[in-house]
Amino acid sequence: MSRFDHDDSDVVVIVGSGAGGGTLANELCQKGIRTVVLEAGPHLTGADYHNDEWQAFAQMAWTDPRTASGSWQVARDFPNLPAWIVKAVGGTSTHWAGACPRFKPHEFTTRSVYGDLDGATLLDWPIGPADLAPYYDRAEIKMGVTHVQGRPPLPANNNYKVFANGARKVGYTRVATGPYATNAEPYDGRPASIQDGFNFQGDKNGSKWSTLVAELPKAERTGNLDLRPDSHVVQILHDGRGRADGVLYVDGEGVLRRQRASVVCVAGNSIETPRLLLLSASALFPDGLANSSGQVGRNYMRHTTATVGGQYDKPDNRHRGETMAGVIADESRLDTDRGFVGGYYMETISLGPAFFSSFVAPGSWGPDLAMYLEDYRNTAGMWVIGEDMPQEGNRITLNTSVTDAHGLPVADVHFDDHPNDIAMREHGKAAGAAVYEAVGAKRIIQTPPYPSTHNLGTSRMSERPEDGVVDRFGRAHDVPNLFVSDGSQFTTGAGANPTLTIVALAIRQAEYIAGEYRASVA
Repeated sequence: MSRFDHDDSDVVVIVGSGAGGGTLANELCQKGIRTVVLEAGPHLTGADYHNDEWQAFAQMAWTDPRTASGSWQVARDFPNLPAWIVKAVGGTSTHWAGACPRFKPHEFTTRSVYGDLDGATLLDWPIGPADLAPYYDRAEIKMGVTHVQGRPPLPANNNYKVFANGARKVGYTRVATGPYATNAEPYDGRPASIQDGFNFQGDKNGSKWSTLVAELPKAERTGNLDLRPDSHVVQILHDGRGRADGVLYVDGEGVLRRQRASVVCVAGNSIETPRLLLLSASALFPDGLANSSGQVGRNYMRHTTATVGGQYDKPDNRHRGETMAGVIADESRLDTDRGFVGGYYMETISLGPAFFSSFVAPGSWGPDLAMYLEDYRNTAGMWVIGEDMPQEGNRITLNTSVTDAHGLPVADVHFDDHPNDIAMREHGKAAGAAVYEAVGAKRIIQTPPYPSTHNLGTSRMSERPEDGVVDRFGRAHDVPNLFVSDGSQFTTGAGANPTLTIVALAIRQAEYIAGEYRASVA
C-alpha cells in the first residue's frame, strides 16, 4: 500500500470508498494520478464477514447517531436508522442486491416531460442519454452485468420462477433474471455465484461486484492509491480564493490530521456528503461549503418502495439462491393513465428470517406476525422500487442537539411522501399482489417502507448555479476543484436502482478531473 505525505498538495483526496468514490479512485489511479481515499469505516474483507444478518449489520452498518423527521413511516418505525448504508471500505457497494438497469431517456428530462407537478422541484438533468451511453457501456463491462455486453444471465431460482410465472399470467412480458452485477460465471477475477442465499450485505464469495473486491485492489496495484480506513473526515478546507486545499480527518487513533489536496471529491452517500459540506462552513462560505444556492441537503430522494409477499401451501424457499435475481420492467414505463408520473420496477427479494420479522410489521406482535413467520419458507417476495419526486423540503440538515462521537452535529433526515409517491406505491402493491395471486397465493403480505440504501439528491446537478450544487461533471458551482462523486449529484432519481448510474458518472468524472488536473499542473 502506498503512503503519501500529509503535506503533499499534489494528490486528489476522495472522501468515501463506495460505488462512486471507489470507482473514481481506480479510474484516477489508472491514469497515473496519485489518490488518497479516506474511508470512515474499517477495512473488512470476505473473510471478516459474518454469515448472519444481525451480526453482519452490526459489523458493517453506519450506526453513528442520526435522527429522522417528517411524515414518512420510517421516521416512526426506525427514527434512529433513516437510511441503511455501510461504514466500511467499499461503502454501500458491499451492501446491495446488484440490480443494474439504465435510466430511460425521459428520466433525464422530467421537468420537461412531467410538467409543473405541484409540490415537486423537478429539474431536467444537464446531461442526457447520449452523454452517459459510452460510460454505461464501460460500467456494465467493468461490473460484469448479466444480460448485457455478452454476459450470461443468472440461473432462475425458485423465488424467481414463482415471480415470473405470476408475471406472465397477468400479462407482463419484460421479465428476466437481470441485469445484475453478480457473476453467473467467473469474470474479471471474481468467481461465479454459488447461490448461497446470503450476499446482500457482505458477499463472502466475492461474486458480486463491489469496489472492495474490484476497483480498490486494481487501484492499489498501480502504486497510486493511498487507502486509509478508519479515517473520518470532519471538514473540507479551502484557501483564501475559495479553492479546496485539503481536509481534516480523525484517524483510527483519534488523532485529528490534515491532508492537503489539489482536488477534493466527496462520495459519502447522500446523507453524509451534504452533512460534510454543511459542517465545512466558513467566513467565506457561511451557509456551508458550495452552498451559495441554498441547495445543499435539499431534494433528498430515496425511491418509492414497498415490499409484497405471497404465501403458499408449498415451500418457495426464497432464501436459496441470490437475494435478488429477477426483474419485472413493464411498469417502469411512462404512463400517466395509471394516476402518477414516472415508473417503477418489481424485483425479487429475499430477506432473512430476522430482517423479515423486523420489517414485515414493525412494532407489532401477535398471531398475524406469528403466522407470517411460520410460513417463512412458503413466502415468495418482491420489492417495488420507483421514482419518487424531489421536494425542496425533503432535506438533510444538521441537528445541533445530537452529536456524534467527535462532538459534531448529526444529520437529520427529513422526508414527506409526495402524493405522486403514494399513488405509485399503492399501484405497485396492487400489481405485486396480482402477480402472486395469479399463481395461487393464499395470503398477500404488504410490508411498509423500511430504511433504504437508495439515498439520492441533496447536492444535485444543475445547468444554472442557482438551481443546484454541482455542474454536469459533478463539480461544485462555487468551488472549482471540489467534486461530488456519489448519488448526491442526481438531479432526479429515476425508477432504476442507482448503482450503475453512479459508477458511470464516476468514470465520466474521472476523465474530466484527469484532463483538468493535467492541464492545471502542465
